[in-house]
Amino acid sequence: MREIMLILHFIGLAMGLGTSFAFFFLGRASAKMEPEAGKNFIMNAFSISTMGHIGLGLLFISGGYLMTPYWSILGSSPILIIKLILFLVLGALIGIISSKAKKARKGDSSQMKAIPVLGPIALLTGIAIVVCAVIFFK
Repeated sequence: MREIMLILHFIGLAMGLGTSFAFFFLGRASAKMEPEAGKNFIMNAFSISTMGHIGLGLLFISGGYLMTPYWSILGSSPILIIKLILFLVLGALIGIISSKAKKARKGDSSQMKAIPVLGPIALLTGIAIVVCAVIFFK
């Protein structure tokens, strides 16, 4: 069962972090477009966020299972605590970004201003989670 959960965890990681990388590069591409075209391009690209949400779900479920042997030592593992806190931060960031994108789709274009700021923070948070995981589970 551990191997299945590990496979699901890596698939979730690819989906979640891949979405952040995709939005990073799509954001750079949209910045080179005319403002209205770039805005429409990004709004249409937000359908990719579903992949990120599924990836986060897989990471949560499989990570909870894979953490089973480590829950008892969590208090004495600062890197693991940081990793779990960063996962919560990433979930919050993605929730905020998704909420702002949904409001922007409904016509409140002022919500779009925060997304180019929060997106790279989410990407860096995801990378930091991977770094913490590699350090802890080496």
